[in-house]
This record gives sequence, C-alpha cells and structure tokens, in this order.
Amino acid sequence: MSIEKFIENYYVERAGTNSVKWDGMNERFSTADLLPLWVADMDFKVPKEVQAKMIERIEHGVFGYSLVSDSYYNSFMKWQKKRHNIEIKKEWIRFTTGVVNSFNYLIQAFSQENESVIILAPVYYPFYDAIINNNRQLVVSHLENNKGIYGINFEQFEADIIENKVKLFLHCSPQNPVGRVWSKNELERLLEICLKHGVKVISDEIHQDFIQPGQEFISTLSVEEKYLDHLFVLSAPSKTFNIASLLHSHLLIPNQELRSEYDLFAEKAVNNTVSLMGTIATEAAYTYGSEWLDELIEVIEHNYKVMSQLFEKELPHVVVSPKEATYLAWVDLSYYLKEQDIVNIMEEKAKIAVDYGEWFDANHSSFIRINLATKTENIVEATQKLISFLKV
Repeated sequence: MSIEKFIENYYVERAGTNSVKWDGMNERFSTADLLPLWVADMDFKVPKEVQAKMIERIEHGVFGYSLVSDSYYNSFMKWQKKRHNIEIKKEWIRFTTGVVNSFNYLIQAFSQENESVIILAPVYYPFYDAIINNNRQLVVSHLENNKGIYGINFEQFEADIIENKVKLFLHCSPQNPVGRVWSKNELERLLEICLKHGVKVISDEIHQDFIQPGQEFISTLSVEEKYLDHLFVLSAPSKTFNIASLLHSHLLIPNQELRSEYDLFAEKAVNNTVSLMGTIATEAAYTYGSEWLDELIEVIEHNYKVMSQLFEKELPHVVVSPKEATYLAWVDLSYYLKEQDIVNIMEEKAKIAVDYGEWFDANHSSFIRINLATKTENIVEATQKLISFLKV
C-alpha cells in the first residue's frame, strides 16, 4: 500500500472526540487553538482486524472478569521472536494497565524512600515524576550530544552510581526523545556497570516496534544471560497500535525470586484485573498487524524525511537528530531562537503544540519534540510555519 493510500485509509480527524492530544491542550498550553504534534499517540486507526475482533466481542455483550488465553501468550511471544528475536517465557509475563504504572510499581517494590534511582537524560518526562513522586532521590546522568547524535558517558554514569549509592536504573530503550537504538555493546556496558554495583535495571522498551528500516532493536533480554537476574523489561502494544486507552501492558521478570517479590507487592498495591478489550485488541494486533505496522513505519519515515528536508533547505542550522527509532523527531532550534521565547514562537506565532525540550531535560530548553504519527499535510504545515517565524 502506498503512503498516500495508508493515510487515506487510516487517518482520522480526532478533534471533538475527547482526545487528550487534540482536545486537551488547555492543560499544557496557553491556548487550544493549535495544531497538535505533542503527546505520543497517533492519528491513525488500528488495523481493521483489530477493530473487527473488538466489535465481535462487543456484540457478545458480556464484559465480566476474564482470563488470558493461551493463544494470547502465543501471539505475544511469536511477535517478539519474529520481529526482535527475543525469547520470552510465559512465566515471566505479568500485566499492568500501562508502562508508566509499571515503572512506578517497580520503584515502589524494589527501592525504599530516599534511595537513589538513576536515569539517562534527556528522557521521557514521567521518568522524573515517578522518581520524585515516590520520594526517591533523582540522579540524572546526561547523555552526550554530538551535533544531534547522542551517546553515553559510561565513566560518568558509573561515577554517578557510586557517588549516589544508586539502587535502580530506569532505562529507556529505544531512547525517547532522542531516537537512539542502543547497540548490544552499549547495553552490555550499561548492564555490566549495574551488575558490578548491585543496581537493578528497569528497561522501558515501549518504542521497540518503531525501528527505522536498516536498524536493529536489541532488547536487554537479548544480551548476556547473567544480566537477567537483575532485570525488569516493560513493553506494551499501546504505542505500536495506538491503543493506550485500553490500559494493557507487559511487565517481564526473568528471575523467579524477583517475580515472587513483585507478586507479593502486587497483591497489596496493584491487584488490578486484566483489561479484556486490551487483551482482545492486542492478540489481534500481534496476529494480523505486521503488514499494517510496516506500512505505518513508511509513513513516519516519509514524514521525517519531508520535515528534515524542509528544514535543511530553509533553516540549515536547525539540527534534527537522526531518528533510528520512535515516531518522534528531536529538533534543536538554538541557532535561530537567540533571545526569542520558544513558547511564544510555538504557541502565539506558529500555532503548533509540541513537547518542549526542557520537559525531558533542563539543559535542552531550545529543543522541541515533534510527533510524526499524523498525515504528512500536518507535518508540512507545522514545519513551514516554524520556518516562516524563525527564518532571518
């Protein structure tokens, strides 16, 4: 299917549907009269087979407490094996209502108040909230930025762990917002440092399916077996198939003792039932959604290329980070902002809603994150508006 045909078949107008992205801008921005390219969900319908399976269950008419079928587990494990070469065992799998909830639970279960949790920044801003709101000590180790390409300062990372007696590492893989796919060597170095200092690792891998063609996603589950005893891995269908409101995600715990410890915690603090519609949609998506996803990735890569080329032509000093993963673009506007207020440029002049860089790291106030998972027309409109107000 062509890019144009995919957009024609799956793009949907969401304004007026109680969409956070389209109808909830008043909570984050100075006005609601903006083109929304911020919060990370998509403007595309789910695969048709997913919708059909959900309708089939709705017509059944009963939505009581439900079990998770063997076919569900098989579809999830086959998806992980086929697309990412990840071997998952059924007994590892636990369910929660979302990845953010998962890492909050794990912080509560495997650290004490005032103990330290480390992150690599810039990173998804709920990472900060989870640590601070749970009364843990936030330790920020900064990624190194080389003309838009981000890397890890391993020596500083280890020094930060030692100095702050870190208990947990909350890791983002692929890294949101900078779009890095961490290599096996990078992951091994991180995990080895954590193993050396007794730091447990929570790896948020929710963006694992949005990998640029030619790149390979390496899960922390696929590195050396010795690291599995200190590892929690989070994944969900919510980003991949645009079903976040169905409240369904996976928490993978390879180590039996850690699973038992988590289960005791969950009995007291979580105790949520599994989302019936979430499991139905997810099983259908993993069973039938591979072609849909491949076509969607083509749309996202096309949007990224169109945006990047417009900036390169009209504002050549804009730095767009190479996007190896996610459906998000990380854009450095520092050369053109000068003394201009970035909020005024975005909201009052260009009339677009974006995620501001300082939400991900205080040192990135001249950056923005743009959501590419929409029709190309919206990306062109937003980029041209930015160009018109930044061009000197």
